[in-house]
Amino acid sequence: MSAPDYPPPPAPQAAPPAPQLPPKNGLGTTGFVLGLVGLIFSFIPVIGLVAWPLVILGIIFSALGFARTRSGKATNKGLSIAGLVLSVIGLAICIVWTVTAAKVVNEINTEANRTVTIHYEVTGTAKEASITYTTIGDANASSNQDQPQTLPWSKDITTKGLVKGGSLSVTTGADGGDVACKVVVDGKEAKTAKASGNFATATCDGF
Repeated sequence: MSAPDYPPPPAPQAAPPAPQLPPKNGLGTTGFVLGLVGLIFSFIPVIGLVAWPLVILGIIFSALGFARTRSGKATNKGLSIAGLVLSVIGLAICIVWTVTAAKVVNEINTEANRTVTIHYEVTGTAKEASITYTTIGDANASSNQDQPQTLPWSKDITTKGLVKGGSLSVTTGADGGDVACKVVVDGKEAKTAKASGNFATATCDGF
């Protein structure tokens, strides 16, 4: 008696492929956005202060995003590199702005604390002369008048402040004559002027 025929056992089913995880592109994308925004802000004075944390974070996130692309966890390699480049450029601009601002502040402080000597001088043949001199410094201005009996006449004044300067004017009297004014600042001639005749005025200003 022959053995009955049985159907062959079913072939074993292959295991389903493991689901593929989506790429983790968030870090690189975030780094690019931070670098781009930080670069734009870095060009704007004062507002550019907010660019500092943006570009620094942009460098960190872009570098982490690039590292993910190297390990195969992310696919936005180009975007991560672009974010890194933008962030580095933005950081360089921030550094330049900071160095420039520090230099300007230092120059302003130096100029504000610098003391200058102003020499006022009036010469001429006029028998009568009315002299007015004004000196500016430390946000204040002082004005004085003098009527010397004879010429020449001179006066030395020291002043300091961010805005320094003044003016000197001399006016002849009814008898006329010639007059000349001269201003010397720290040993350097700054202004000269001449006038002649009755009630003529010579003015030295804008120094």
